[in-house]
Amino acid sequence: MSDAKTRHTGGCGCGAIRYRLDEAPLCSGICHCHTCRKVASAPTLPFVTFPVRTLVYEQGAPRAFASSKGVVRTFCGSCGSPLGYQNDADPGLIDIMTVSLDEPDEYHPTFHVWTSEKVSWDIICDDLPAHPKSRT
Repeated sequence: MSDAKTRHTGGCGCGAIRYRLDEAPLCSGICHCHTCRKVASAPTLPFVTFPVRTLVYEQGAPRAFASSKGVVRTFCGSCGSPLGYQNDADPGLIDIMTVSLDEPDEYHPTFHVWTSEKVSWDIICDDLPAHPKSRT
């Protein structure tokens, strides 16, 4: 994913948590898996992948929980906004929830993942690559 911008900011819905990332994003996608749907209470959860080394919480600190084996998700303990996803398989990366970024329109998804778990009425209406499981 090519992006000239290197400062990316965002936070939760209530403003208790603010963060920044100081490197360009690596990719952007939309997840249809059961767990993402549950934590977002939505049919999909869009995300942008960054190197985790650049993530800085400037205000507040997220809460974390293990949503499945080897996966930790972060969220705001006050408003519940989902913020991040980390997988032990790629410890140097973090998926940041696209709509938690201040300018989500700048991060166009380029693929879908876990389409094998999407709800039946969720119709994918674009030509982006769709992976039945993860993108790897």
